[in-house]
Amino acid sequence: MVQGLVKGALSALLLTALSAGAVMAQGSAEAGRGKVATCAACHGASGNDSLLPNVPKLGGQGERYLLKQLQDIKADTRKVPLMAGQLTALSDQDLADIAAYFASLDRPVGATEESKLALGRELYRAGNAKIGAAACTACHQPDGKGLAAAGYPSLTGQDTAYVEQQLKSFRARERMNDDAEVMRSIAERLSDAEIAAVASYVSGLR
Repeated sequence: MVQGLVKGALSALLLTALSAGAVMAQGSAEAGRGKVATCAACHGASGNDSLLPNVPKLGGQGERYLLKQLQDIKADTRKVPLMAGQLTALSDQDLADIAAYFASLDRPVGATEESKLALGRELYRAGNAKIGAAACTACHQPDGKGLAAAGYPSLTGQDTAYVEQQLKSFRARERMNDDAEVMRSIAERLSDAEIAAVASYVSGLR
């Protein structure tokens, strides 16, 4: 029954996201190139070169997802202390251009720890019906590239520590900007070991 509820929420969220496409600000990757100097301090020139732990890789990420996160961080709906105040002076068009720029870059490449491969792959591909956790492929696709049009993020090559931190934040309901509480409802059912395995697995997806 829980699986059915999760799938229903995903379907409703997908329809909402796709129907809202026309109201998204149209970003320009070329314009965004000149607006990301501050971003490079943490995310690197490619968006994927951070030397800081728990900082996401942005290169090749879906434009819709990036724009939503930037808007949520600016509105303090998603709390990211490292970015406090950095987006305050930026307009909606600025945020759209920055999102378009990072989306235009190459995706990162990562690796999966061998010890976490089996569990991570099982959870990602099939979920766990016993605890009501849906498969990650429902939103993020088998190759981990997400569904950009619906705003479902790409996970392939993402930093393991970052994914693990975000899943734990969803589980603890410290991060609350997932529409329809999809991520919170899944993450709250996962153990630390399962979260670590999934986080490692998605890093190695191609």
